[in-house]
Amino acid sequence: MVVPELRAWRAARPHVVRVARMVRPRAERVVRAVRTRSVQVTTVQLTAAAATAGLLLAAGVVTAAGPWDSSGQRTAERDWAASRDLEGGGDHGRNSGTSGNGPEPAPSAASVLAALGSGAGAAPAPAGKALAGVLDPLLADASLGDGRSAAVVDVATGERLYAKGPDRALTPASTTKIATATAALTAAGADHRITTRTALEPGTKEVVLVGGGDPTLTARKDAGEWASLRTLADSTARALKKRKLTDVTLSYDTSLYSGSGAPPTGVDGNLAEVTPLMVDEGRLDGSDSGAAARSADPAADAARTFAGLLHERGIKTTSPGPSKATGRAEKLAKVQSPPLSALVERMLTNSDNDIAEALARQTALASGEPASFAGGAAAVRAQLKKLDTPLTGADFADGSGLNRADKLSAGLLTRLLAAAGDPDRPELRTVLTGLPVAGFTGTLSNRYAAGADRPATGVVRAKTGTLTGVNALAGTVVDADGRLLAFAFLASGTTDRIAAQEALDRAAAALAGCGCR
Repeated sequence: MVVPELRAWRAARPHVVRVARMVRPRAERVVRAVRTRSVQVTTVQLTAAAATAGLLLAAGVVTAAGPWDSSGQRTAERDWAASRDLEGGGDHGRNSGTSGNGPEPAPSAASVLAALGSGAGAAPAPAGKALAGVLDPLLADASLGDGRSAAVVDVATGERLYAKGPDRALTPASTTKIATATAALTAAGADHRITTRTALEPGTKEVVLVGGGDPTLTARKDAGEWASLRTLADSTARALKKRKLTDVTLSYDTSLYSGSGAPPTGVDGNLAEVTPLMVDEGRLDGSDSGAAARSADPAADAARTFAGLLHERGIKTTSPGPSKATGRAEKLAKVQSPPLSALVERMLTNSDNDIAEALARQTALASGEPASFAGGAAAVRAQLKKLDTPLTGADFADGSGLNRADKLSAGLLTRLLAAAGDPDRPELRTVLTGLPVAGFTGTLSNRYAAGADRPATGVVRAKTGTLTGVNALAGTVVDADGRLLAFAFLASGTTDRIAAQEALDRAAAALAGCGCR
């Protein structure tokens, strides 16, 4: 007997596959796994599987990214639930059948990700007046300082549903990364990869390590999905030995970028010197996110690390120094970053400033601008203008949002988020999938985890922004009726960071719980 849920799932297959192909390849693997499951799977599992593969089909929007388990639940969700108050495990049902000492069921993927039904476009949109009645008191909280800019947009239609100073440009802090991501994907494309290479100058023994601007290049033994300096050393050593060269002069080339690479905030661990050649973001403590002690000269240190790797592979080198590869140089080897879409996701999830500045320069290079702070800023503005976004009052000074000279409005940010949900712009999708998930991932992993705001856990996906006196939150939420909304709340003049952060979290949680009609 074929249950109705299974018939519905089979009918939805073509839409699921179409949407899955717009996102990352791993989603396609999930679709294939789900499609081969037996008919004995539960209704909840079918719903979760559908949520995994294709969210909000009417809007053509996929708002969640992997990794996933076989039943469609986010691995991050399962791990999070299992780590808190014995809640979690892989069972999505209300009754897990576990003992009193075992974990309770994790929240199902369906509630975490989105309502399905006939899609986001079919659910009723909140009424502006009712929405104002909910948000106005929350955004009037004194902890949010004396400067506010707020907006809520229906992603399916692009209609603005709520506004409070939406065109007022304020310091956006790290929500700037939404603009950087959108511009980079527009300029260079979601599939663009950044190349780090080695070259041999003709008639010499000079090997040049050429930086291409990959901020995720790693020297770790387990490189994962990132470009490996060890792999580059392997290939370079083989190429040199084929040429009977085992003793070379090593140089490094950072000429791709121009201008100063000094962080706008000085040396404080939030950003390394911006250079097209670095390994593990110049981190000195083995970390892969957050503030950390950084190399004083990331490019030189990367070259020295490369020299050591070549030596281990039987190639002796001189102490490396700066140089520039000529157009006549012979190609030896190269490694490439994951696609730009993956870099965007990592940047947004972890609020990675080094990736943000690299993406701004990739935007500049793709736009014919100098690869500098100024060139990146000009290129970001030019690319956003192509998307017909409201740029009045907007100023761009960097890609990360560390520079207080950056100015953005809630109206601009919500327009960018809505553009990322446009089915005609699948190349922008990772601006949504990279957003931290409340209570689960990145900079929201420790927020919305308890108390009155707990219903927003897993439902709010947003980029945080924090500088002294500045707090911001911008992202998406599925409301109580299953409508996908984009929101941006900016506050300046805040004096209590925690209180302001909690006020913004309450506003986003209220939006998630609101039918507001």
